[in-house]
Amino acid sequence: MAVSLHFSKAQARVETPGTPLVMVHGLLGQGRNFGTLARDFSAARDVYTVDMRNHGDSPWDAVMHYPAMAEDLTAFIAEQIGGRALVFGHSMGGKAAMRLALDAPEHVAALIVADIAPVVYTHSHLDQINALRGLDLTAISRRSDADAALKMQVTDATMRAFLLQNLRISSEGVERRSNLDVLAGAMETLVGWDDPGGRIYDGPTLFIAGGESPYVLPEHHPAIHALFPTARIAVVPGAGHWIHAQKPKDVIALSQDFFGHVSLRR
Repeated sequence: MAVSLHFSKAQARVETPGTPLVMVHGLLGQGRNFGTLARDFSAARDVYTVDMRNHGDSPWDAVMHYPAMAEDLTAFIAEQIGGRALVFGHSMGGKAAMRLALDAPEHVAALIVADIAPVVYTHSHLDQINALRGLDLTAISRRSDADAALKMQVTDATMRAFLLQNLRISSEGVERRSNLDVLAGAMETLVGWDDPGGRIYDGPTLFIAGGESPYVLPEHHPAIHALFPTARIAVVPGAGHWIHAQKPKDVIALSQDFFGHVSLRR
């Protein structure tokens, strides 16, 4: 059953906006991670940034797999947008967006997938999740407390800042903003990829890969084109997996060019 996703909307800054855009974040992320991109994209269209199930301010649910996430997005587009949208997804959100396009192509006017492929990966993010699970929330009253506690497990300051967005710290105390137990239990599913049963999405599709990232490699291209036969694959030199944060100008430029060509074909 679909859950009702929390979202924020950046209103288009033109009188006649283009097709709305839905942006879908990755594991342990939130819709607000797309702030810079959403502001730029809203110059021409309404932009909706969603919190996925078990993340941010969206409901928690015991089910955590891509068909369910695609169903959430289908319901969101139908209820909040009117049935059809451009979709941009990063990492886990990219896989959810791909599954949405395969399961309900009538709701996807065009698709952008940021640094993920429709393949099974062998890595895990359990270390990051367990680091968050291991925090003693009763000992935290400020974000600096949480940062200091997390530093023992996560040495990279940028990664700690990202992970700490999963805590809500206020005068009333500290609570987790992501369902860490469910995410940990679903890890094999989240790094995996289910066979879509012969379905393809032949709508306009752009994959944006980080040149320093191992997530979209040449050996993944056949799997991409088998499911998304019109897909174009662009590589951003010097970018890792967090491509939209590391090279936002490149991602925005590639996306805007893609949107322009989609509009010309309408």
